[in-house]
Amino acid sequence: MEQIKLTSEARQRILETADRLFYQNGIRAIGIDRIIAEAAVAKMSLYKHFNSKDELILAVLKYREEQILEFFQSSMERHSKRTKDGVRAFFASFKEWVESPGFRGCAFQNAAAELADPDHAGTKFVRGHKKRFSEFLRGLVEQSIGRKSASVAAALSLLVEGAIVTAVIQGSSDSVDVARDATMKLILEVKGK
Repeated sequence: MEQIKLTSEARQRILETADRLFYQNGIRAIGIDRIIAEAAVAKMSLYKHFNSKDELILAVLKYREEQILEFFQSSMERHSKRTKDGVRAFFASFKEWVESPGFRGCAFQNAAAELADPDHAGTKFVRGHKKRFSEFLRGLVEQSIGRKSASVAAALSLLVEGAIVTAVIQGSSDSVDVARDATMKLILEVKGK
């Protein structure tokens, strides 16, 4: 039992370290040796848990997705108490994320750009993540306007993706406000029909 606990602790340290380093510096810029050194594990320990860097990349993306979902669930719960509207709570949380220290954009957008290979397991996971996140956003819009949500939800996904890229380029969260305002206008327009 103690060995299993140590093993899972080492695996968790590797994941957390790789996630931090990949997000700060880029996937291709970080080698296995740096991850091993900063995670304070033996090379054998890393390869016991991950057969290759590509396998580690995929595990880190899965880990990042869990962390992002946890963040949005927790943050939106806090903001929902004040706004009572899921879409507004999402945008308040989105702005909180963009304004967080060390924000470097969307780890999934970054990974897709860096990996470049459409057949890489990481790229395929990114596509799946973006579909799942779009479905999450669609659910929020549906709560506001019901079944008429399809066109607004598709636009919201694009607005969010664009706001992330713009926030990174401009070093400002203003794009989140623009995306929020555009989304709220779309929702009001559809509600009025």
